[in-house]
Amino acid sequence: MHLQAKFAQRYVGHWRVARGDTLTLPELGDRFKLVDVDLDTGRVVVDRTCRFGGTLIFAVPRAETLAVTWEGQPDQALIHGWPADLGPFAGIGATRVGDSLVGAILFDSRLGVEVRPGVTARFVAGRLSLGTARNGRRP
Repeated sequence: MHLQAKFAQRYVGHWRVARGDTLTLPELGDRFKLVDVDLDTGRVVVDRTCRFGGTLIFAVPRAETLAVTWEGQPDQALIHGWPADLGPFAGIGATRVGDSLVGAILFDSRLGVEVRPGVTARFVAGRLSLGTARNGRRP
């Protein structure tokens, strides 16, 4: 877990989406708009894997905050844990570009919604704060 924590440090914080695609899936009839990404250092056990906790905040189709888990890797952060009723999403792949977090929504073909090749929903977010770990300490 020590190595995972080291890789995760560059992604930890509260990120506000400055620019992003609004995604419309005809099969679902709703648009999706991500507003905030909060990546915390609190640890969460998923099956037999240890990940970090976080939240995704949407404004559209409904104001909703989703509890998610995430993992930092040397080249990207992978955010997991979308409920199946929200849509055919596998998560988010994000990376740091300068002071920004740049990401794209990943689709899960196992959920039965066909997405045309090349369809993406990208976003660019700026850091609002470094965040606070669930135990109250700064990362």
